[in-house]
Amino acid sequence: MEDAVLYAVENGIATITMNRPKSLNSMNDALIDGLHEALTKAENDEAVRCIVLTGNGKAFCAGGDLSFLNGLEGTAAKKSFIAKVGAVAKRITVIEKPIIAWINGVTAGAGVNLMLACDLIYASHKAKFGESFAKVALIPDCGGLYFLPRAIGIHKAKELMFTGDLIDAPTAERLGMVNDVIEEEYLKDKVYEMAARLAASAPIAIGLTKKYLNDTGLTLDEVLNIEETTQPLLMGTDDCKEGIAAFYEKRAAVFTGK
Repeated sequence: MEDAVLYAVENGIATITMNRPKSLNSMNDALIDGLHEALTKAENDEAVRCIVLTGNGKAFCAGGDLSFLNGLEGTAAKKSFIAKVGAVAKRITVIEKPIIAWINGVTAGAGVNLMLACDLIYASHKAKFGESFAKVALIPDCGGLYFLPRAIGIHKAKELMFTGDLIDAPTAERLGMVNDVIEEEYLKDKVYEMAARLAASAPIAIGLTKKYLNDTGLTLDEVLNIEETTQPLLMGTDDCKEGIAAFYEKRAAVFTGK
């Protein structure tokens, strides 16, 4: 039996691939446990500077595997699984490495919210998106009640969640759910072009920027205090010195994360 999640590293980029194509990469224990394991590997590997998350086959992720969910007996088992799903979304937001969602096709339910947890999102022009929970009498999970209103505003989020309607990729881009929609044949190149750029960027600065952007509870005064405290420390790093030298020497900087 193939692994439910595949993991590969090349040129400082870790690719995490959900690998249950026959079920449209729907979420069961094996897939969620595999995502946790792969994210741990990427987080702990100093050679990894950027992470790409995608799905094998025709879908990114179709959400929860309904046959698996129906087989969970008792409230405790159901609660445990939903908690694990939510923990994957949270881990994506707190790992201080940029994570790109490569949306190759169908994305529904918790799959949409897993996508929204990522830092950048590039979608095939054939992709479709649906917050489909209401159609099976459930509320959004995997952080959707948090991520979607932040991305598109509360009223549009309510509309998509109340109806469960599918939207196409251009609509998702217009609403602000994805960064860009790309013709399918060029999508992989676009994703890895951006991943390579991020992998070559200053990792400490990128990681801290992600950390503070994802802390939505910060007041302006708290942000200014963070800047006042953090920026002088960054100015003393080898990476900052290298970036300034590269600017004056009109060359590409080589950042080491120090």
